[in-house]
Amino acid sequence: MNSLIIAVSSRSLYHKVWQSFLNGHYTLCVSNDIVEEYYEVIARNINPRVAEAIVYTILSRENVKRLDPHYRFHLICSDEDDNKFVDCAIAANARYIVTEDRHFDVLKQVKFPVVDVIGIEDFARQLEVLER
Repeated sequence: MNSLIIAVSSRSLYHKVWQSFLNGHYTLCVSNDIVEEYYEVIARNINPRVAEAIVYTILSRENVKRLDPHYRFHLICSDEDDNKFVDCAIAANARYIVTEDRHFDVLKQVKFPVVDVIGIEDFARQLEVLER
């Protein structure tokens, strides 16, 4: 979640991650729970109108995969609320979860299901390679 907030601002060092999303260079996988959290966090940290605009932008893109994960893996115990991102990534067979949240480090020790976790800086570097 924090990676999205970091990337949205045009003043951000990682704004290119948001721009790459808008340009369709990668697929964002979301569930209803994730979209609700995006709205809540952005509304609280920026304002509700900006949150609405960002959520609308996300949901109107063709490079968004909407899922409704039915199985809950409960892999993150330190912050149970983060499991919605893990469950969605697994259901989507996503390549990565991009986050700066250390609660996700536990996934590096899980043998199955495998979910790679990378930081926003590493993700931005990978996008640069793909866009060349």
